[in-house]
Amino acid sequence: MIDPDAVAEMAADYTAAWNSKSAEAVASFYAEDGEIIINSGDPWVGRARVQDMAAGFYADVPDLMLTCDELRCAGTHVIFVWTFTGHDAGTGNSLNIRGWEEWELGPDLKVQASKGWFDAEDYARQVEGG
Repeated sequence: MIDPDAVAEMAADYTAAWNSKSAEAVASFYAEDGEIIINSGDPWVGRARVQDMAAGFYADVPDLMLTCDELRCAGTHVIFVWTFTGHDAGTGNSLNIRGWEEWELGPDLKVQASKGWFDAEDYARQVEGG
């Protein structure tokens, strides 16, 4: 069983890593062979690929700011509910996107596997200004 207080601290640090605009800092929260799958897409496997994923978000939303809205723990499983705001790099339109990540954590509190979810249609609408 994971200490919920340690997970809360880890989640706060993960949020700060996203807000630092450092893809490397975000990736450091993943195990070397950790992975993330976003909206049932292809997996980003390994810390270097997770770094690429984060860098892609920064390219699309250079002023991205993340908040942790809720955190739930059960054994080694964690739900990290988030909102990010910012502006689309291409259109300049404001974004306010809500979603969550489902983590499986290792004993070192590194993310072994993450499934991320957000409403891609709503994201596309906001990018276009709707």
